[in-house]
Amino acid sequence: MKKGKIKTLFLDIGGVLLSNGWDHTSRNKAVTYFKLDSDEINERHHLTFDTYEEGKLTLHEYLKRVVFYEKRKFSEEHFIKFMFEQSYAYPDTINFFKEFKKQHNLRVVAVSNEGRELNDYRIKKFKLNKLFDGFISSSYVHLRKPDVDMFRMASDIAHTPPKNAVYVDDRLMFVQIAKTLGMHGLHHTGLEETKKQLKMFKFGV
Repeated sequence: MKKGKIKTLFLDIGGVLLSNGWDHTSRNKAVTYFKLDSDEINERHHLTFDTYEEGKLTLHEYLKRVVFYEKRKFSEEHFIKFMFEQSYAYPDTINFFKEFKKQHNLRVVAVSNEGRELNDYRIKKFKLNKLFDGFISSSYVHLRKPDVDMFRMASDIAHTPPKNAVYVDDRLMFVQIAKTLGMHGLHHTGLEETKKQLKMFKFGV
């Protein structure tokens, strides 16, 4: 693993630096808060959410299909505010990667599945532009993990051969897919374990 210096870190966002943007936990909270039909909402979500994350639907269009397909007693603005409020940061992890980037003079690029409006909100809210040099977000590039082309694109845009990059994700399958390109992969299960695994590599641009 120590062959070749690592020049770029590719980081997932949800599950590594922040909570997931709109996962089953957040949806279940919304179902309870807004008194919705859980089965109907979740079925509609699963049928269309991938399309939203690929940037082929706006958040308004997604919600029209999933929540506002019938008249509600609450507004779309109220629901979106609730959605956004479910996001929270893992500040220790964010601060660690900021320092790690500075220490090793690395490029750090996000590779994440996220709908545009959620993504834009989370970048601004948690000041992720202070860590990342760029964002390969599914809604920007119209590709979505586990599509291997998303990892190829990240490597091309960062101008970093796969052998000189480490990809960090809390989902093991995505790490394994990155590895098929020759990228180094790190399965994030917690900050302390990630710190230990990073010691296996040589870093420096």
